[in-house]
Amino acid sequence: MSDLAGLSGGHVATELDGPSPSGGELDGALGPLTPSGHLRRRQLVSRLVEAAQTTAALLAVGLLGVVIYSVVSRAASVLSFDFLTSDLPRPGPVVAGGGIAPAIVGTAVMVAFATVIAAPVGILVALYLTEFAGARAARTIRLALDLLNGMPTILIGLFIFGLLVVGHHQSGFAGAVALSIVMLPLVARATQEVLLLVPASLREAADALGVSHWRTVRGVVLPAARGGILTATMLAVARAAGETAPLLFTTSLFTEHLSVNPFGEVGLPNIPVYIFTASESADPNGFARAWGAAFVLLAFILLANLGVRAVANWSSFSGRSRVGR
Repeated sequence: MSDLAGLSGGHVATELDGPSPSGGELDGALGPLTPSGHLRRRQLVSRLVEAAQTTAALLAVGLLGVVIYSVVSRAASVLSFDFLTSDLPRPGPVVAGGGIAPAIVGTAVMVAFATVIAAPVGILVALYLTEFAGARAARTIRLALDLLNGMPTILIGLFIFGLLVVGHHQSGFAGAVALSIVMLPLVARATQEVLLLVPASLREAADALGVSHWRTVRGVVLPAARGGILTATMLAVARAAGETAPLLFTTSLFTEHLSVNPFGEVGLPNIPVYIFTASESADPNGFARAWGAAFVLLAFILLANLGVRAVANWSSFSGRSRVGR
């Protein structure tokens, strides 16, 4: 034991007998810091990546600006109050005047019907995925929604054509059903993400009070996610309003007069199909009217996105107000 103690003591003494804190080695370690080669390389890479990100963002904004400028400049010759309130021009080789009021109303009616169909179903699907489904069922349903979201819309239009048009007639209702299929996965997936953001502590508090699971979902989870659900629905509406391919199969035949009956013998006038037919007609004025209708559709999508921002801000503000109280 004494030998071991001596060896240990000698070892400790050797370690302590090293250079003093004021020695050259420690002075060099505590000297002024200078960037090394690795640090300079990391800073250079960071600046390059930041510049690339800024450039990409500016390109995206610039591309949007070019599109908006192109639409506005080509639509300026036909934009007027009469263009927004008059009936569609009658088909012909050369047509003077005419507006898109029936197309605006028809688009609004079909999108409203599609929202009534898709929003409740999408919200219920999202609730099932987040609150009730098992892991395997949830994976299967999410996969189905992703496949439906990526499906070409022209296939959806062809499916509805065979289901509701063949043997019957084109109608605004068939167009609304096609648009609701486009909207459904968007509403369901976005609502699911919003529901997952609801704090688990709210559910646990309701469980601690003995509240049933369904009453917890109805009275706690849904009100907490209301703003996000409205945002998801508005985004789906903006997407559906610009869809053309499904409507070419379901409601491409329509009169030039105003109609709000989605079950009529012909389809409802709508802006996407009118843009397509006007740009392909022999009328030299049709192309300008197609640009005017495109401007109206672009303005609607812009207003829808602004509405989404307003709803999100209102939901955030009301949530902070409740927390403050």
